[in-house]
Amino acid sequence: MKINKRRFPKLESKLVLAPMHNITNLAFRLLCKEYGASLVSTELLSANAIARKNKAVMELAKTDKSEKPVVAQIFSQNIDSIIKAGKILEKNFDIIDFNIGCPSKKIMAQGSGGALLKRKNKIYELVKGLSDNINIPLSIKIRIGFDKNSINAVEIAKLCENAGASVIIVHARTVEQGYSGKADWDIIKEVKQNVKIPVIGNGDVFDGESAKQMFDSTECDYIMIGRAAIGNPFIFKQISEYLKTGKKIGQTKQEKINDFFEYIKLCNKFDIFSFKDAKLKAQEFTKGFEGSSKLRKKLNSIKSWDEIESLLKGL
Repeated sequence: MKINKRRFPKLESKLVLAPMHNITNLAFRLLCKEYGASLVSTELLSANAIARKNKAVMELAKTDKSEKPVVAQIFSQNIDSIIKAGKILEKNFDIIDFNIGCPSKKIMAQGSGGALLKRKNKIYELVKGLSDNINIPLSIKIRIGFDKNSINAVEIAKLCENAGASVIIVHARTVEQGYSGKADWDIIKEVKQNVKIPVIGNGDVFDGESAKQMFDSTECDYIMIGRAAIGNPFIFKQISEYLKTGKKIGQTKQEKINDFFEYIKLCNKFDIFSFKDAKLKAQEFTKGFEGSSKLRKKLNSIKSWDEIESLLKGL
């Protein structure tokens, strides 16, 4: 029997980490993995830059065997670049995710990301071209439509499945909505009912209760957690525990600070530490602390790592 190398793997848990710009580097992915994310992803990478082996973008595509299975997320509208990037990335990654839903104006100005949702024929050409040329599963991340008058998620999902996609990720907002307004989970359910491949639901899951509601109302196979994980990798453990037992668990202030220092340790281990990132992460990991706005002001004026370290240890 021929094994389908491109079948989406059965994951250990039902929760996956969303690709996020300036967030999902190797260190952060490993921390989320530690807390129970069964699949993690790079931030969105330019396939054109990878095809040229651009040094800065290849640095963002740094991975480690301890984070497997791991996803590389790419964007472009150039078929040659996409295929070339796919072939380069499949050597180190387990899944390629092609983004056709990103609402970034900069990316859409290139005809990529969410702009592609208006071009069905182009989507088919790109997905089929990539699928035919790589030997690992291909996931496609979509939005429910470009705007509220062009909701076409079911049509696009079926088209991607026919073109060789192994899984569909549905962010349940339109491109025009960006990250505002409410996610329409009914569309995730419709997609799930119309394709045979697994469906990952995304949008408005912030805790165990909302995760359970999404699973119950959409019957999606997995849930992707994005913004709720920023500065809070513990969310994966929190949601898993709630789904298993109905118990709500939390973290102490000290545990959150420990997670921040663990993140820094991993950055140093993989040689990706930057002061700018450490400052940003210090703010993210301490969000919600008593007096966090004062703390943010202090962090903004800090000029060295030693100052960050002593400030957080002093908490």
